[in-house]
Amino acid sequence: MKWPKARQVAGGGMLVGIGALVGAMITSAPGDAAMQPVARAALPGTQAQAAEAATPVLAKADSAITTPEQAGYAIKSVMTIDGPLGHGNYYWDESNAPATGPLLITVDLAAQTLSVFRDGHEIGVAVILYGTPEKPTPLGAFPITQKDADHVSNLYDAPMPYMMRLTNDGVAIHGSDVEWGYGTRGCIGVPTAFAKLLFEQVKLGDVVIITNGQRINVGDAVAGV
Repeated sequence: MKWPKARQVAGGGMLVGIGALVGAMITSAPGDAAMQPVARAALPGTQAQAAEAATPVLAKADSAITTPEQAGYAIKSVMTIDGPLGHGNYYWDESNAPATGPLLITVDLAAQTLSVFRDGHEIGVAVILYGTPEKPTPLGAFPITQKDADHVSNLYDAPMPYMMRLTNDGVAIHGSDVEWGYGTRGCIGVPTAFAKLLFEQVKLGDVVIITNGQRINVGDAVAGV
C-alpha cells in the first residue's frame, strides 16, 4: 500500500488527524549539540500551538491575484512513499521536479516531518527531531541566514554538521542522529545524509516554514514566500 508523504511514522501510528504523539519520552544523546533530557515532548494545546493559532504562519494565497508575488508558492506534487517513515530514515527523489526552481522547506512539528519542495514539487522528506517544552522550536517563516558544513556549536561545543541557520539565537536545521525518544534545544535535527543533500540544494534566503499542525496540500499556494 502506498502512503502519501508524512502520513505515518514507524512506531508512532497515524499522525494525520491526531497531531504530535502523546507522552513520548525524551532522553539525552551524548555528543549532540541539539539534545537535552526532559520529561515529555510538547503536546497539542501547548504554548507553541497557541502562538500558532494567534499568528498563522501558513497563509494561503488570495484567490483574487493580480501579480506573480500574490500568486504565492504553488504546491504541485508530493512524493509517494512505501510504508511508514522511520526515525533516521528519509526519502529523496528529484525525478518529478525540474532541475532548477525556487526552493521551499516546510516543517510540521505535529507530523514530525520536514519536506523540501523545488518549483512546487516535493523532492525530499524526513522524520525530524525538534525542541522540548523548555527549549521549543519556534514557529514561523525563517530565511536561511548562514550555511556551514562543519559547524561546531559555540554554546555546547558539539558538532552540527551541514548547519543551516534560521535564527540569531542558534536555531538551525542540521544533521543529527534521529532516534525515537530524543528532543532538541530548539533546532531541527534531520539524518546527516539528508542534511547533506538539503545543504547542497539551499541558498541563503531560502525560506523555512515551521508549523505545529498546519498542512498544505497539492493545489495550495503559500503566500509570502
